[in-house]
Amino acid sequence: MADEAQFQLRAYCHLDRIQPQFAAFIGAVAAGSPPIEGMSCLYVEMAPGNWVFRIVDKVLKSVDVQPGAQLVERQFGMFEVHSFSQADVLRAGEVVLESLELPMTARLAPKIASEQIITNIHPSQAQVLNRNNRGTMIEGGQTMLVMECEPAAYINLAANEAEKAAPVMLNHLSSVGVFGRMWMSGTESDVQAARDA
Repeated sequence: MADEAQFQLRAYCHLDRIQPQFAAFIGAVAAGSPPIEGMSCLYVEMAPGNWVFRIVDKVLKSVDVQPGAQLVERQFGMFEVHSFSQADVLRAGEVVLESLELPMTARLAPKIASEQIITNIHPSQAQVLNRNNRGTMIEGGQTMLVMECEPAAYINLAANEAEKAAPVMLNHLSSVGVFGRMWMSGTESDVQAARDA
């Protein structure tokens, strides 16, 4: 393990059962094997980012999981692995922690960096938002949730849990960089339930 003063386990995030919209969105943007609804997955974010290469290699040589993402920036690195076997995904997490010689408690706790609920979105703003939208389209008149969290990888957990809690639409998700960000839309009550989840 590298000098612990220089290494940071930023996020260690297990999703027990990925939801339909989350799976569809991630499948559309995945650089690797796309996950499927019902799979279990693990997101890990670390700094410095180059540690991702070594850890992903160890995980894939040790456990029958598929890589969906492996992103390395100068400051942070993030990867995702998934399988229909939750036991295999949990074992992949153990391999990560064993390789890093760290307990799960070494991860940073997620923090909400910002959140906004915008009711009755104007149709013109919906059209502008939809131009950069990789998920479900936002319709004028809907309520929209914009949420950011830090470390970025935890936004995946937030989006998946929100979808479990309410019939909202996942419009946008970004889980790389300093902050993770998502947009969700639906009725005002559904968006509030999703935010609370």
